[in-house]
Amino acid sequence: METISIGATTRSPAIEFNFKNNSYVIKGESYPEDVTAFYGPLMEKLEAHVSGLKGATIGFRFELVYFNSSTAKILMRLFELLEAAATRSNQVVITWVYEEGDDNIKELAEEFAEELKKAKFVFEEVPV
Repeated sequence: METISIGATTRSPAIEFNFKNNSYVIKGESYPEDVTAFYGPLMEKLEAHVSGLKGATIGFRFELVYFNSSTAKILMRLFELLEAAATRSNQVVITWVYEEGDDNIKELAEEFAEELKKAKFVFEEVPV
C-alpha cells in the first residue's frame, strides 16, 4: 500500500502513514469541520492494512497539541484497532508526544493508555 502524506491545516493535523514500514504519525491540531470525512478514509485504509498483519512491528506516533471531543472518539477507535493488532502477535508501540508542562494532553493520553493491555504506550515529553 502507498504512503499517505497530508499536510497540516489550521484545523487538521499532518498525517504520515507509511504502510510499507508500518510507521504512522499524526501531528498538530485536530478539530476538522467534518471528522468523519477527514479520518474515515484513513481509518478504512489503516484497518484494512493492519488487520492482515501478524508478527509485524507497528509504530504509531501522536504529536497532538490540541484535539476536540470528536477527534477523541476517533482516537479511541484507533487505539482499539491497535490493541487488536497487538493481540495478533504484532509488536505495537504507541508514542504519545506532549509539550513540557502540558498536563491536559498528558492526562488525556494516560486515560487512553489505561485501556490498552497488549500495545505498549510510551510517553515522550519535549521542551516547549
